[in-house]
Amino acid sequence: MSACSRAQVTRKPATQSSHGIVAAQHRRAAEIGAEVLKAGGHAVDAAVATSFAIGVVEPWMSGPAGGGAAMLWDVEAGKAEALFYGMRAPGGLDPADFPLTGEESAGDLFPWKAVVEDRNVLGATAVAVPGVVDGLGKAHARYGRMPWKDLVLPAVALAKEGFLIDWYVALLIASAARNLARDPDAAARFLDDDQWPRMANWTALADQRIDMSSMAPSLQEIADSGPRALYDGDLAAALAKDVEAKGGSLRLADLNAYQAVWQNALSFGYRDAQIHVTPHLTAGPTIADVFQRLESGFTPDTAPDGTGYAAVAAALQAAYAKRLANDGDNEDPRAPACTTHFSVVDKDGNMIAVTQTLLSAFGSRVVSPSTGLLLNNGIMWFDPEPGKPNSLAPGKRCLMNVCPLIGEADNRRFALGASGGRKIMPAVAQLASFLADFGMSLEDAFHHPRIDVSGGDTVVADDALASETLEALGRDNRVVTTRRAPYPYAFACPAGVLREGDRNWGATEIMSPWGEAVAGG
Repeated sequence: MSACSRAQVTRKPATQSSHGIVAAQHRRAAEIGAEVLKAGGHAVDAAVATSFAIGVVEPWMSGPAGGGAAMLWDVEAGKAEALFYGMRAPGGLDPADFPLTGEESAGDLFPWKAVVEDRNVLGATAVAVPGVVDGLGKAHARYGRMPWKDLVLPAVALAKEGFLIDWYVALLIASAARNLARDPDAAARFLDDDQWPRMANWTALADQRIDMSSMAPSLQEIADSGPRALYDGDLAAALAKDVEAKGGSLRLADLNAYQAVWQNALSFGYRDAQIHVTPHLTAGPTIADVFQRLESGFTPDTAPDGTGYAAVAAALQAAYAKRLANDGDNEDPRAPACTTHFSVVDKDGNMIAVTQTLLSAFGSRVVSPSTGLLLNNGIMWFDPEPGKPNSLAPGKRCLMNVCPLIGEADNRRFALGASGGRKIMPAVAQLASFLADFGMSLEDAFHHPRIDVSGGDTVVADDALASETLEALGRDNRVVTTRRAPYPYAFACPAGVLREGDRNWGATEIMSPWGEAVAGG
């Protein structure tokens, strides 16, 4: 049983403004995005600046070498659009290079059968073709109002500055120290003497920094030459050369060929609401399945009750069973993931919900020495056992659990998303239900207790739920209770924005120590 205090109360007020708002998992990145909004930038401009900034100050979660997806709302056109920039397996990847050990589980995010030397999890062999920068570039080309260079340069300054090692940085580095020590370039950045987590005395103020300066020239090149610099230029060649030198299959031709894809949103009605999600290779279709089941599963009252939570649990279990059977996604819901999410609304009401990731915490735990980029381990998204729906194959696109969402209900529009692997979709579904079914304010929705059902027969419930609700959940489920905490995130780590009339609100997970919603004015 956890020894955490049961008397402690945590609150994080939602930010409200007539100006735009950026809600992100890192305050400094949100501030940079908000400055873009203040200067007259579109929501997409702010998202570009926020993405590059958060890749510097929260590098283990995402960055230029990651992948992701976004949902956008265009006020002028009055429609939602989806943008997919997930990772791909390199064209030269050979599944035979990932022989199985015979053990049942690799022990990281996915319970695939274990691969020799964890080659699909750790090291350059796990690196997939990144999509973040091209995705941001395509969004900016369609919607951007400000020069691309001006949006990337704040991240260059952040990289030159580095960031302080507070308790949360120390905790995250310590959690990955053993594997970071395997790569000399990762160890040099994050560890002392190439093996010990960097941290201050527990009573001391942070006075050490993580040096991110080796990333600055790469960001400067992307700022000067545009988003395709990471795919077609000298920077791309340097990245491919580094991965090849460390034993990976990524090549310059893979980067040359990569293109993010605009998609028609998967849009559907839910009671009196309208929901828009990403249509392919994400959890968008799964959340649509959840809402279809919820519509007949319970009738909303004034507030969520035991019947409602039981209906949510049943809908999540059934939708995940369908996903796991058909899509081949078998992520272990107990494992931490290294995704980030941010949502933006500008003063005109344009919105974007962005989820991006390196996959595991610190990705492949490999730093490219020539570019300073921490690299993804997207190959782990594939089942190494042949003949499965999601088995390894060259050039194949990765199936992700990201679930950015745009919703419309009661003359309000909202953009939501979360980090947290397979916990993402349950969190986003419940937040959307709180807003659409019960008319909660954004602040109340983010503070309200949630459950997690990420596959399997166990419901993880916030122990702040009423005893009657826990009893209702327990009638048909095995229920485990826990408290919300900064680590691990038992119920995902969401961020969202909401607009009603000409007023905007923004909120982030109340237990996120860095997360904040910042107004651009």
